[in-house]
Amino acid sequence: MAATLFEKICSGEIPADIVYQDDLCVCFRDISPQAPEHLLLVPRKPIPRLSEAGKEDAALLGHMMLAVGRIARTLHLDEGGFRLVINNGHDAGEAVPHLHMHLLAGRKLEWPPG
Repeated sequence: MAATLFEKICSGEIPADIVYQDDLCVCFRDISPQAPEHLLLVPRKPIPRLSEAGKEDAALLGHMMLAVGRIARTLHLDEGGFRLVINNGHDAGEAVPHLHMHLLAGRKLEWPPG
């Protein structure tokens, strides 16, 4: 199977505005932002979507949740608040079949979102 766009960003094959990275995940600015701050947090491991994550991915998913908090604090996005979104499947808006979290901030976010 061909590497996804996000795998290519994680490997450095495609450039991105990276704001955080470690051995398990990479966070970069979305090229089509839906809020003043729109970041994507992607695991280096290619998991197609959240519903396909397995028991063996529990530590990775926990690591990503903690990374989001660390990134938000570092960029001061936690002060006004932020939203974390995971789209799972085409009908939910998933565009790239590689698990990723959208961190949205920088404006008042409406509810319900959809």
